[in-house]
Amino acid sequence: MILPVKTSSGGYNIYLERGALLKAGEYFNLDRRVLVVTDSGVPSQYSETVAKQCKTPFIVTVPEGETSKCFDEYKTLLSALVDNGFTRSDCVVAVGGGVVGDMAGFAAASYMRGICFYNIPTTVLSQVDSSVGGKVAIDFGGYKNIVGAFYPPSGVIIDPDTLKTLPARQISNGLAEALKMALTSDPELFEIFEKGNAVKEIDTVIERSLKIKRSVVEQDEKEGGLRKILNFGHTLAHAIESQNGMQNLYHGECVALGMLPMCSEKVRKRLAPVLESLNLPVSTDIDAKAVIDAVRHDKKMSGDKITVIYVPEIGSYEMKKMPFGEFADGIKETFA
Repeated sequence: MILPVKTSSGGYNIYLERGALLKAGEYFNLDRRVLVVTDSGVPSQYSETVAKQCKTPFIVTVPEGETSKCFDEYKTLLSALVDNGFTRSDCVVAVGGGVVGDMAGFAAASYMRGICFYNIPTTVLSQVDSSVGGKVAIDFGGYKNIVGAFYPPSGVIIDPDTLKTLPARQISNGLAEALKMALTSDPELFEIFEKGNAVKEIDTVIERSLKIKRSVVEQDEKEGGLRKILNFGHTLAHAIESQNGMQNLYHGECVALGMLPMCSEKVRKRLAPVLESLNLPVSTDIDAKAVIDAVRHDKKMSGDKITVIYVPEIGSYEMKKMPFGEFADGIKETFA
């Protein structure tokens, strides 16, 4: 299946197909120097499969985990581009999860003011969400994605076969992002979750999630309005992630926690059992004060108000400018 994405800065195709990894050379222009970026947690055969289809490949493997999304590893990628004589006609290919895609994309965006970038996500989280839309970034100063750019890929390959090597916790971690989109935009997708069929129908979940993401990005590429719905659950999630004591939680697990205060009570009553069925958290020993302080650095803050996405009914949303005090009270109440 080919899902074309059309934006003001140019279009690209998402190739959603089992076995598509073996067709990277057909779908992407790899007849040049190619920096293949992956991490130590991704099976090496995935990056090697891509490298075999490149004219002149260079594989860089960064350490697994969010801590790699930093200036030091970003510098490693830039050094590889410089040391191997990459020019504006060459490209970068990310093979891995959201960390790899974000960092490789940011390196491509900034090297020589921008070279071609392809993304091959190999986790549920990156397949349903982060690989599409052109947000690339690194973390800095303890804050997530605070240095980055909007830089759409030139193409995306999504091969569900690459998910077979993921542990169950990582599957659930990614499904939290699909659940996020179901809550704001797709009640039928939510029903798949509610019936306990999300893992069994993973191809359908990926497709429906991608179509939501594509629609939003096409209408609002740089988060001027509608795209903010994709931040549902993320304001609190990013703040939780910024706290050192919460490093044992994955991104999707933080999103699960972040969605709960932003739902009506009746939605929360249906959401909580779904989260529990996926082994996603519904409670935490969160330090509310530390997290609230971290939210003050969020990009969605404007004066003493913060823009949040609120779900009153499954499949719908409201975009609210909420006084920060009210937002903070909601966090305390939900996680007391």
